[in-house]
Amino acid sequence: MPMRQPRLLRSTTFHTALIVAAAFALFIIVLFGFIYGRVEHYLTVRSDAVITAHIDGLVGLSPELRRAAVDERLKQDPREVQIVAIFDADGRRITGNLNRVPPGLRIDGPAQSTVIPKDDPKDSKTRVVRAIARRMADGNILVVGRDVDEAKEISMVVGEAIALGLLPGFCLCLLAGAWLSMRADKRIADISERVQRIVAGELRERLPYGSDSEPFSKLAIIVNGMLDEMETLIHALEGVGNDIAHDLRTPLTRARLILERGRDHASSLEELQGAVDKAVAGIDQSLSIITALLRLAEIENSGRSAGFGEVVLGEMLREIFDMYEPIAEGKDITITTSSSHSLSVYGDRDLLMEALANLVDNAIKFTPEGGRVELALLRSGGNIILRVTDTGAGIAEAERESVLRRFYRSDKIRNTPGTGLGLSLVAAIVKLHGFRLFIYSGPGGRIEIHCPVKLSRHDRQQARSGSEPDVRLMLDRAS
Repeated sequence: MPMRQPRLLRSTTFHTALIVAAAFALFIIVLFGFIYGRVEHYLTVRSDAVITAHIDGLVGLSPELRRAAVDERLKQDPREVQIVAIFDADGRRITGNLNRVPPGLRIDGPAQSTVIPKDDPKDSKTRVVRAIARRMADGNILVVGRDVDEAKEISMVVGEAIALGLLPGFCLCLLAGAWLSMRADKRIADISERVQRIVAGELRERLPYGSDSEPFSKLAIIVNGMLDEMETLIHALEGVGNDIAHDLRTPLTRARLILERGRDHASSLEELQGAVDKAVAGIDQSLSIITALLRLAEIENSGRSAGFGEVVLGEMLREIFDMYEPIAEGKDITITTSSSHSLSVYGDRDLLMEALANLVDNAIKFTPEGGRVELALLRSGGNIILRVTDTGAGIAEAERESVLRRFYRSDKIRNTPGTGLGLSLVAAIVKLHGFRLFIYSGPGGRIEIHCPVKLSRHDRQQARSGSEPDVRLMLDRAS
């Protein structure tokens, strides 16, 4: 079987680093080519300028001075970079360091590259020079040139320097890729280990993260937020089954006992019918709990968002007031309302009316005789506020979060009829609309629903799809 590559070499991070290193090497090669070309061009242009100036100076001299100048220039050139020679009309050398006119060198032409052999016949190498040939007034030919091998040597030095820097740079990229790959593998292994512990039931476990600017850390923070929400929901669901069983068992058990007693002890049709009526009332209570749970599920799944439209809150408040005024009078409770018919929001009218009706029903239910319940609709800043206040015992500060849990019932209202789902239903409707629910503590109940005046459809969808419940529990005490 072929040997498998090490895990490091198979990682995506290492492959990415390898690609970056290859791109870096390619860039350096292209850069070297560009620098080499520019250096060679610059040296050639400079040599041509020097050659042109030199030959122009020699052409202007007399024949005797010209020969003396050529000999003197060659004496001052120990490296033999300069090419200077004078030939007669037949091509025989008069003076200089060239044996003959280079073949292919145009007379009276511009500077051009030409190849000349070495002076030593045993040396097979040739020299590449830039040279100019001029025919003078006396018929002689003056050749002035410069060895351009010097330019090539300089370019080679530059190339070697770049090449020497390329290899360490390439190796550094590979080392960086290997380090990043090992670091990523280590973090992934740590995350995988923690996820396995979470799957095993350790719901308090969270993913590690460092700086907020790192992509891994940003992802870990988002996942941790999701885990927080999941932990909250799981803990809430742990007790839901028991709460449902307890709240359904009590009325069903009572109905069963009533029916058994009616069957065994009823002596007349009227007594049997009375027992059946009591049993039906217990069954209705159980059905109301199931109906409320189904309503919560429907609202939390945004099943009613298709029914959204413009809702005039003043008219809705008046309808609720007319609905509950007789009930309040029956308990000797004064109910009042103050509203503006011009205020409206975008939402589901039936759901908003159900939420407000739940708040009013609770206010009347927990307000003693002779008390007062007030419904108010007002505008404050950028919010429309639906406020329900009463003169009852109110909600204790320690219970403000608990009252939103399903089936929660405070000890002081344990004997009051109800399912314990009213405020949970209100909170679900508020979250569906992207509004905010404020619960104030202290003597006298006060609950407010804040509806932003300018809330676009996109903002509403974002609010409804948010993972955090859109409920604010105010720390202030209501007056």
